[in-house]
Amino acid sequence: SKIVAILAIVLCLGMVYQTHKILQEGVQYLQNEFPEFSYQDGILDVTSEKRLTISEDDSYVGRVVIDTKTEDEQVINQYINEVNKAGSGMIVLKDKVILKNGAVTGTISYNYKELLGQMGINEFMKQTVIDYANSSQVITLYVSVFITVYIYCFIMYLLTTLSNAVFLSIFGYLTTWVARIKMRFLAVFNMSVYALTLSVLLNILYIAVNIFIDFKMEYFQVMYVSVAAIYLVAAIFLLKTEFVKKQIELMKIADAQEMVRKEMQEQEEKEKQEKEKKERQEEDRKEEKKEKEPIEEPVKEREE
Repeated sequence: SKIVAILAIVLCLGMVYQTHKILQEGVQYLQNEFPEFSYQDGILDVTSEKRLTISEDDSYVGRVVIDTKTEDEQVINQYINEVNKAGSGMIVLKDKVILKNGAVTGTISYNYKELLGQMGINEFMKQTVIDYANSSQVITLYVSVFITVYIYCFIMYLLTTLSNAVFLSIFGYLTTWVARIKMRFLAVFNMSVYALTLSVLLNILYIAVNIFIDFKMEYFQVMYVSVAAIYLVAAIFLLKTEFVKKQIELMKIADAQEMVRKEMQEQEEKEKQEKEKKERQEEDRKEEKKEKEPIEEPVKEREE
């Protein structure tokens, strides 16, 4: 969880940096190229008789269509189709904004009065937005972005890491069968979590690089899982090697103990035989002594 927290912090810092960069570029665009506009009581008015279009190449959110004059549903549907073809984008109308995300089917609509009313914003002008972006009050925006993104990223990355750990655990458990080594699933799961550490660190590095450089790796997610899987398999086979070594050492110890036991048995048997031999010799001496005693007594009687 600590590494996931660090990953979320790095991503949040990157998002704050990107937000600051977009905001500064947006301020420059508003000052130099964008026409005057105003907002009051849920209605946005851009001083332009024609619709404004920002291409995907010049926008961070995809194709942007701005038209605060039209209320024709057919024209609005044409704008939606245009943005859908582009894959992602935004349509700015007089009373709402329509967003299209390439990762989600369909579009999402937000009403200005409901959205901005929750934040206590009832009116503003072009110069108001520029002054706000250049003031110290914009720090609250950065803090809000940081907190929001951190909570979201921490939860998402934690769930993703846990799901990857479970997937690796199943893969690792099957590997233990192939390696013919008995391990509990919980032990394999703990190894999977440690195996993901290197992948998460690589992901942190990848995100950090992308903050400043537009560097995209097409199969990064495949590499992310592959590195962890290779690390886990290597650890399992290393454990098997160590287990085999210990078994060989235990067999050597068992053989040595068996040899010592046999030598001790032989020594005990030898001592037992020597003891029995001494006892027999003692008994033979006693028998010889007894045999001599009856002969000596009659001799003494005749002499008397």
